[in-house]
Amino acid sequence: MKKSMIIGLLCVALLPATTISQTKKRGSTKRPRSTTSSAQKSAEAVREGATELANQIKNLTKFIYLLGGVAKGLEQADVAIRRREASPAIIESTEESKAKVRSTIRDVRAGLDKLETDFRANPALIPYYYKLAGVADGAAKAEQLAAANQFDQSGRTLLGVVNRLTDVLLDMK
Repeated sequence: MKKSMIIGLLCVALLPATTISQTKKRGSTKRPRSTTSSAQKSAEAVREGATELANQIKNLTKFIYLLGGVAKGLEQADVAIRRREASPAIIESTEESKAKVRSTIRDVRAGLDKLETDFRANPALIPYYYKLAGVADGAAKAEQLAAANQFDQSGRTLLGVVNRLTDVLLDMK
């Protein structure tokens, strides 16, 4: 009887230990690091893309502001040249200014091409690339207008590009 009582007490004493060990969760409570890491990388890529986009907008709006005054001066110089009222120095200065404007617009287009390429190449920025795609074409149109001495219309075309860039930036919020 003592043996059965001792065995019974041992069973009762061991019962809570086996119950506790069986209810203990076996799974890991740690979050997977790769998901957090990739989410952080994605957020950082979007932040960098937004910064790059904001810089393009700033540079482009500054250029358009300056282009407004230059375009007006170029138009007045062209009128004077057509009327044969301009000196050779004014003609030369006007042609140099036109060449600078064309070169700057070409650089703007190249920058927008690079921006599109950067967005297309980064998986985190692909959703925004679809809205961004084609802004370089707007700059190419502005480049064509500048080549045809239509600087005012070229600037207006670039305003459309800025509007589109701003829309993409707002989507990235």
